[in-house]
Amino acid sequence: MKQTRTFPYAKVTKKQELSLKKGHPWIYEDEITESSEEIENGSFIDVFSSKGSWLGTGLYSAASKIRIRLLGANANEKYDDSFFARRVKYAVQYRLDVMADDFGACRLIHGEADGLPGVTVDRYNNLLVAEIASYGMDLHKDVLYQALLDELKAHGEVIDGIYERNEGDLRAKEGLRQYKGWYGGNHPESPVTEITENGIIYEVDVENGQKTGFFLDQKYNRLAVKKLAKGRKVLDCCTHTGSFALNAANGGAESVLAVDISESALEMAKKNAERNGLKIDLRQADVFDILPELRSEHAKFDFIILDPPAFTKSRRTFHNARSGYRQINCEAMKLLPRGGYLASASCSHFMPKEEFRRMLADAARDAGVTIRIVEERHAAPDHPVLPDVPETEYLKFFIVQII
Repeated sequence: MKQTRTFPYAKVTKKQELSLKKGHPWIYEDEITESSEEIENGSFIDVFSSKGSWLGTGLYSAASKIRIRLLGANANEKYDDSFFARRVKYAVQYRLDVMADDFGACRLIHGEADGLPGVTVDRYNNLLVAEIASYGMDLHKDVLYQALLDELKAHGEVIDGIYERNEGDLRAKEGLRQYKGWYGGNHPESPVTEITENGIIYEVDVENGQKTGFFLDQKYNRLAVKKLAKGRKVLDCCTHTGSFALNAANGGAESVLAVDISESALEMAKKNAERNGLKIDLRQADVFDILPELRSEHAKFDFIILDPPAFTKSRRTFHNARSGYRQINCEAMKLLPRGGYLASASCSHFMPKEEFRRMLADAARDAGVTIRIVEERHAAPDHPVLPDVPETEYLKFFIVQII
């Protein structure tokens, strides 16, 4: 039997109704045509079509352009603590299914793709790192965290602490305080831990590392590089903490040069290489400068990896970003001989997969070479994609060959 609707309400445009029915959970401020007079920030809210049909229940964000984030469209659902605990349980069980032996270092909650909008939780061995970018979900974080700890404990997993990386600009847009630090009173003294990925040990600093401490999404893309690197001269640009370079070295590369603009990143890459007994050379430089420099030096490589930071974080800067991707991919292709391989990535959802593929074709024409696609990859399965929510398919990873 359907429950009586007791939450505040909002009616939306036909355009927004169609988007919701297709599966996209965001409702923008401009798409709301009518609503209750008094809606408490972060509260549950029922969403209706212009004709009065109930479309689902979400969380209200008074300061955000994304005014409502839909949680579900089950009219019999009670949006209480047990609802959030079930969502957490499903998320953890999914990772147990798809990550198998890699469960010790993976993403446990991936926002909208797990029905918990704006929530990111990564696991690094004994530590959890959380980031919440939704006002409504921030109000329920105590329930989410406890549910995670309970669920992991039930599976025999030991967690020593939760570190919050709530520093992102999205929190400001939600009217939330920006901060980082340990959650609760139970936690280890150090925010540094170790993980093992693809047989390589990494030190992860959850307090100071990029994002939540490490880029887990490239896990199996790094493995693809490892498999292809044997006997090759490898150049890893934007190496960060050396993960692609180390996988190449571990895969039997003849030589590996890892490049990054950040001195501290190179120090961490060096430390990781020494920790694993792997040899890589390091060079501090900007990716836009190093590729033409290496060509002028007549440097020889037959495998190049380009994994730059996001060149665009908005649609306004898309064309400049595309130009940047095109430039570095063109320069990389010029460095490679016939038969050489290029692995190229973009981590911005504002660069669609089809556009990135076209960019690679344009870069090949600029370089005067012909390429063929060897593999088209994306994030590891602990970062699942919703087909009607393009924002969840943010990572593109192509391996191409010069022919």
